[in-house]
Amino acid sequence: MLAPLRFRLATLDDLTIDDRSCFSGVAVYGRLEGIVRRAGHPFRIPEERRTASWDRALFLNLTYWSASEGADVLCDDHIPADVVAHVGWHEVVSRELARRQLPASLPSGPTVPPPPSAAALFLAESIASAFDLYLVGRLLPTAPECDFVTTQVPLMAECAGDAGMPEPVFSALLEAVVREPERAFEDLRALLFDAAITLLACPGVAQAQEALEGFADRRFAPLLHHYQLSNWILYARAYAARPLGSDAVASEVDKALREAPVSLDWLDSHFVEAAVTPAGASR
Repeated sequence: MLAPLRFRLATLDDLTIDDRSCFSGVAVYGRLEGIVRRAGHPFRIPEERRTASWDRALFLNLTYWSASEGADVLCDDHIPADVVAHVGWHEVVSRELARRQLPASLPSGPTVPPPPSAAALFLAESIASAFDLYLVGRLLPTAPECDFVTTQVPLMAECAGDAGMPEPVFSALLEAVVREPERAFEDLRALLFDAAITLLACPGVAQAQEALEGFADRRFAPLLHHYQLSNWILYARAYAARPLGSDAVASEVDKALREAPVSLDWLDSHFVEAAVTPAGASR
């Protein structure tokens, strides 16, 4: 009988990044990977070169992740490149939002940062999640056989089908994403952010259903349930700063992204580049 499966901490330098060569043409990915490396972001991998099942790793990540630990559970010592990007976006956005929240003059001595607001949590998650759709748009023409495309596209197609979108309409949607991946990123990011903020305020099923119906005219509405919004909302209810009101910094960033000609370029120049400079990279 095997001993209980246990995990140890590892950094990106200890891991093999799957699909990495396919992502080489996406410049911002390389910068995000570098940020994760320099940050020494921890991951949990099974001890003694054992393997955790995908469903077990997913359950542990969705249920027991916390900002204090921030160590994603992996099945083994391999990590998909899209997961590296997802972690990188969380690292960058969380750091930059916290920096912008700091008062002009700090009190002497150590300070404990306040918990992030729900808006800050949703902003980071909407950016990281929408980047997956951007990657689909970039990689579908250049690396259609890579693991990321062959796993994510069928899952998106299934979700869209369950929402009532016919297969030809989904195919046309993908073609539009390939033509304008940056536009697709922002449209999905804004939808995810708006939906999460609205659903968080809903006290019950009737209000939540009405809220979801209100997003039906957004072009990526059929993909909403692909992004596990229930986990976002439950996490925010459990851990976000109280009261669950507005967050001026998160709102300003959200507004800037909506108004930017290319929101991904805005993030790259204002958030990612700040993190790769010596001042931005310090912790």
